[in-house]
Amino acid sequence: MAYMRHQFEYFGLKMPKWTALTREIHKEQGMPEGEDLKALVRLCFEDDHREMHYFALETVQKSLKHQPAEFIEFLEELILTNSWWDTVDWINKLVGIHFRKFPKLTKPVTEKWMASGNIWLQRVCMIFQLMYKEKTDKELMFKYIRQVAGSKEFFLQKGAGWALRQYSRTNPEAVKKFVAENQLAALTRREALRLMK
Repeated sequence: MAYMRHQFEYFGLKMPKWTALTREIHKEQGMPEGEDLKALVRLCFEDDHREMHYFALETVQKSLKHQPAEFIEFLEELILTNSWWDTVDWINKLVGIHFRKFPKLTKPVTEKWMASGNIWLQRVCMIFQLMYKEKTDKELMFKYIRQVAGSKEFFLQKGAGWALRQYSRTNPEAVKKFVAENQLAALTRREALRLMK
């Protein structure tokens, strides 16, 4: 709780324990589908304990490959529910997977999220491509980082730096050039260049 700045209650279950319980429940009860899945996840997110939110996201992750394009609306709902970096960054990974499955969603959805002014949606817009490597749409990522470059918000500065640092593994010269040509927060710049001399 202290690590999470007392944002949430915890049962005190460490990851190996709650993941084992999750597997057990899925095995015994099966995987919910459709509206039943959403109802279960919403119910879990109403609970004060963070492990319940983790159970819900693990359940969503297990079922993600079977979801239709419009499931992005539910992922958006989850980003905005009990928002903090731990769940948002997890949902971000699911968003990245979903966009790869339905690439036509990427620009309209992320443009809407950037325009929302919500820091968690904006953070996801910058970092959903973390695992894309050479398939990263760098111009889209750079565009969104520029849009929040003047923000004092820690999670946006850190997210921008994380996105750039990860992409520097694939295209270090592009990241160096971007950092040199743009006015970025000190935190963003430091994170972006961390892997490079």
